Amino acid sequence: MFIDRIDGGRQLAEQLHHLRGTPDVVVVGLPRGGVPVAAEVAAALDAPLDVIVVRKLGLPFQPEVAMGAIGEGGVRVINNELVRSAHVTPEELAAVEERERAELERRTTRLRRGHSRVALAGKVVVVVDDGIATGSTARAACSVARAAGAARILLAVPVAPADWIIRLAGAADEFVAVHTPAIFGAVGQFFNDFDQTSDESVVQLLRAADARMRAIGRHAPKFAHDVEIGVGSAIVSGNLSVPEAARGLVIFAHGSGSSRHSPRNKYVASVLNQAGLATLLFDLLTADEESLRSNVFDISLLAERLLNVDAWVQHHESLAGLETGYFGASTGAAAALWAAAAPECDVGAVVSRGGRPDLAGPRLGAVRAPTLLIVGGEDSVVLGLNQQAQTQLRCENEVRIVPGASHLFDEPGTLEAVAELARDWFVEYLTAPDRG
Repeated sequence: MFIDRIDGGRQLAEQLHHLRGTPDVVVVGLPRGGVPVAAEVAAALDAPLDVIVVRKLGLPFQPEVAMGAIGEGGVRVINNELVRSAHVTPEELAAVEERERAELERRTTRLRRGHSRVALAGKVVVVVDDGIATGSTARAACSVARAAGAARILLAVPVAPADWIIRLAGAADEFVAVHTPAIFGAVGQFFNDFDQTSDESVVQLLRAADARMRAIGRHAPKFAHDVEIGVGSAIVSGNLSVPEAARGLVIFAHGSGSSRHSPRNKYVASVLNQAGLATLLFDLLTADEESLRSNVFDISLLAERLLNVDAWVQHHESLAGLETGYFGASTGAAAALWAAAAPECDVGAVVSRGGRPDLAGPRLGAVRAPTLLIVGGEDSVVLGLNQQAQTQLRCENEVRIVPGASHLFDEPGTLEAVAELARDWFVEYLTAPDRG
């Protein structure tokens, strides 16, 4: 099912893509084999990587069979039923535990060279291994995370027995596996390459993850806070995030029935922030206005709101001198293009995600800003509307199709593709030398 652990990690990351952009996610791998898998997941989620060191407590006469496990922080998990049925004495259990505790401390010291423990308190912790056999070490790792104050625990693996959730019930809050075959012998049988992972490899993976997080941190928002913006007689709410040395600002115009809390647009905004772009997500309508369905499709009203917000941006002290771009989704894309066509508008670039540019009607020909229309390959009706709208645009423009994506881009990897396309478009047009 998997080429190697890296392939297993990449396939597992696709099952967890909904966590990308979610704050306070930490990925922890079980050394040693679980760490290469976890490293791929952490990179895909833009999350920090750590390890939870655990040791299996094997039966005295059959060490490969786990009668329990121990972990960092004094965590101890014992399968009392197996201990009784195997007639393991308290003295034998204590001897195995003493030996494994010493190895646990040695392994912890070796693996954490130059890498400090990542705080898990209040975090969403994704516990990753290369597979589940008995599940004792995974249960111990979840117990360590719980003892460290994790708010929510996901246990995620490339492969597990079909009954693994029943077997590990209560260990985690959520369980994710790429494959759960009915016939299960050993984890290694599902990997073409299942060579042993060395301690040094784990150390290197942790160091690489630390470097990745430092690079992300350099473009983390210098500040992010809620704002309220006057738009005529109404006041709308927004969230403003500004990275250090921001190189441009992208204003988000949400689609029908959506808001500044849209997880899809929040994810795209996080990718733009990492590229050094400030973002402003705001509600085009007040709560009372949204109750009238006609307002949701009043493109001229939505465009006027967007222009008012753009004017507010120009007078905001922390945003002075930043060229703006518009990111529109669904009907918000029509509002973005309608506003971009206004004579007083000086927007630098426009991106539409699954948008309805056709609703901007005859104003399309007056848009001057470079415009990117992103559409899902499976969203055939909207794709046709975008292609028709493209024929009316006179500015620099492209239609980019994301294969396999539906209207909401909720298939694995499709929203990531949207974010990357938008990022590249805005970086090119909002930071080009001739545009200041």
